Amino acid sequence: MSGLAELATTAGIRLGKAGVGAMPEAAAYALFDRFADAAYLRGGDQPARLRANYARVRPELGRRELDALVGAGLRSYLRYYCEALRLQHLTRAQIDARVSVVGDGPVREQLAAGRPVVCFLGHMGNWDLAGAWCSRALGRVVTVAERLKPAEVFEEFLAFRTSLGMTIIPLTGAGDPFAALRAEAKGPVMIPLLADRDLTGGGVEVDFVGHRARMAVGPAALALTTGAALHPVTIRHVRRGPWAWGIEITFHPQVLAPPAGNTRAKVVAMTQDCARALEGAVTRHTADWHMFQKVFVDEAAL
Repeated sequence: MSGLAELATTAGIRLGKAGVGAMPEAAAYALFDRFADAAYLRGGDQPARLRANYARVRPELGRRELDALVGAGLRSYLRYYCEALRLQHLTRAQIDARVSVVGDGPVREQLAAGRPVVCFLGHMGNWDLAGAWCSRALGRVVTVAERLKPAEVFEEFLAFRTSLGMTIIPLTGAGDPFAALRAEAKGPVMIPLLADRDLTGGGVEVDFVGHRARMAVGPAALALTTGAALHPVTIRHVRRGPWAWGIEITFHPQVLAPPAGNTRAKVVAMTQDCARALEGAVTRHTADWHMFQKVFVDEAAL
């Protein structure tokens, strides 16, 4: 049965790319809104986890307000998949029309000077659309992807992201990803890394929305060891019309290494600065934070 389930999952992705890509945009968004609403009504672990995380971010909300926020978060998350399945069918002009950018001046200056830029990303908005835009508007993009199961699903997503112009390094199963990133961090290259949760067990605790949370140190460590500029980046969905969406990418000011302290202390301080930039965006645009895993350390208090 597991083999049949894997085959069905892979086939669903392939059919989805073709079918959703051919649908009118408004119909596609409406369909995925229905999927999100059904997931909310069904309940289960993922909506419960989203609710627990959102409750930490927005403690002032009452039960009904929090319920509405979770529903909006599920719609935002399913919107990401709707857009991902349609992305390969978009022209460069259509991608550009779906993306607005804030604070990219310093990043462009770094790239124009021939230097790499490392981006600390949260699981916000549509990072695949952002990556597709960056690979066309800013230059070469190299990133790391979690190895999904089944293997065929990972290969489908790998091929998809590669087709958008990105170079993908698997998180596991293909050698040391940090060493591979260091080798890539030469010349004008964008290296966006999702870091608002710790996948490797080597992360650090930071203060985040008034709680302790574990986040990845990869962006800070890579910037520190290679001399690349480190910029926190947040992404949110923005409406382009009644049934049309785009994203806004915000490049926050460069995070600098502290002038004193050992390497570990500097990495922790830089990661904390990135978390602080992410904190404001997550608080203002909570529904666009697609965090379905445990991130807060003081979980027992829930």
